[in-house]
Amino acid sequence: MSEHRAGYVGLIGRPNVGKSTLLNRVLGLKVAATADKPQTTRNRIAGIYNAPDLQVVMVDTPGIHKPRSRLNKAMVRAAMDVMQEVDLLVWLLDAAELVSNARNERTVLTGGDAWIAEQIEQSGKPVVLALNKVDRVENRWLLPVLEACATRLPKATMVPISALHGKGVDELLGVLAKQLPVHPPLFPPDQLLEHDERFVVAEIIREKVVRLTDKELPYVTAVEIEQFEEEEREGERAFVIIHARIIVERSSQKGIIIGKRGAMIKLIGTQARQDVQRILGAGVHLELFVAVEPDWTRNPRILHELGYE
Repeated sequence: MSEHRAGYVGLIGRPNVGKSTLLNRVLGLKVAATADKPQTTRNRIAGIYNAPDLQVVMVDTPGIHKPRSRLNKAMVRAAMDVMQEVDLLVWLLDAAELVSNARNERTVLTGGDAWIAEQIEQSGKPVVLALNKVDRVENRWLLPVLEACATRLPKATMVPISALHGKGVDELLGVLAKQLPVHPPLFPPDQLLEHDERFVVAEIIREKVVRLTDKELPYVTAVEIEQFEEEEREGERAFVIIHARIIVERSSQKGIIIGKRGAMIKLIGTQARQDVQRILGAGVHLELFVAVEPDWTRNPRILHELGYE
């Protein structure tokens, strides 16, 4: 009988490199917000992948970026803290961006990526380098990128993947299985998330706001679950009533979310409810409200209440 392995794996990298997409792909279910906009992920989100003799607690983190507001600083701090807490790091890099650097004879790892490489070395943690979005590049251009990464982090294991399409993800899981410590399961085999369901529901609603509204709103929108009531039938959860508050900083932003004759908030609610029902495995009644909290991203009290500090 083979030994069981289990441990925490931190997904790190700059914004929009595909960390949340990878987590959702591994779990086979959307549990982390994804969008083509920076700062979609704000907190650490841990999903639990189970296989025979293996349990991977995969921790998604906010993209590492230069922080400006108090909220941004809390997000980067959350990502950096994860680097110290996990057993193994998976550093996601954008293959298309790195190939562009190589083709134009620029340094492959620059700016934020170079700084992250330094933090990985200082952490002393083993690292797997996942070169993501390889479906967007020609294979012949991957070699100089892989060589540059191997030169910068010679102890790293490198795996080309496409988190969006699933290419290389099984290979990545195989690498993780070999490097995680021998350990019994950390969670029951039927548990999918480290977080409670309220947290996940709030993240799903915020993702719909990010995807469907104006480009400025991702930076100033938060979601708070005010009511989460379950109705049972024959001992099983059959229906969940959820009231959620969408927080913005200005009245004009509230108008964007509500939309003309309430069309936008209705669309946000419909799409969010569909995802929430899949995760909860029950019918859902979702009510959304919009509240204006001026400068909430700089308010320590509100940031604490929302769990960012």
